[in-house]
Amino acid sequence: MNDGIVYIVGAGPGDPDLITAKGLRYLRTADVVLHDRLVHPDLLAEARPDATIIDVGKEPGTHPSSQSRIHDLMIAFAKTGKIVCRLKGGDPFVFGRGGEEALALIEAGIPFEVVPGVSSAIAAPAAAGIPVTHRSISGAFMVVAGHRCSDDAPEDWSVASRLLGSGGTVVVMMGLARLPWIAANLIESGCDAGTPAAVISRGTTRQQQVREGTLGNIVERAGGMESPALIVFGEAVSLRRELTRTLRLQTDCVHG
Repeated sequence: MNDGIVYIVGAGPGDPDLITAKGLRYLRTADVVLHDRLVHPDLLAEARPDATIIDVGKEPGTHPSSQSRIHDLMIAFAKTGKIVCRLKGGDPFVFGRGGEEALALIEAGIPFEVVPGVSSAIAAPAAAGIPVTHRSISGAFMVVAGHRCSDDAPEDWSVASRLLGSGGTVVVMMGLARLPWIAANLIESGCDAGTPAAVISRGTTRQQQVREGTLGNIVERAGGMESPALIVFGEAVSLRRELTRTLRLQTDCVHG
């Protein structure tokens, strides 16, 4: 039997309508769907009725499906001639370990294609009324994985601090549990405590919540919010009040 193929597909940031047309086409044709925990159920309903659907998602702090097991499943199904859709939240190459999966497929000699997805790093702020760039306010932005930053590595935030000081925007993904440490380190690195900040939970979905404040009070303002969430720092956050006057946004908003 000829080898199958693996499509590493970005499912988008949460709203099932934000998957790309190509990604949806590959999902609908797949024999096997290996999906992350945050993939919307409506997307899984797009799979063929006879498709094998396996949840390989990881909860924060737990790993019911190890990354090596995901590699093994992709390779094993493809070697039996199956079309495999590896459906990943957001974009596969933005903190999604898609590169690791692609390398595993290369090593195993399995053909594959990567289908980019809409990253929550950009989409969630946009859905909350926050442009990560804006002429005359923010000419650059950076994305940081908050869960990878250790308490003994303040240098992780030196670049972010300099960017904020020059008017840029910093988006922190997977950092809600470490928000107190992140805010404290940015202030210690020289950031103004009055820098606008926002936390967005379940961005782009009907459960989206937004809490807005400043670097100095965002920890208090974000109390009780749940993952998945991301944090946005920078002057661009201050545009939110004006933009949300006309944008159709579904948010639980607390202004600072």
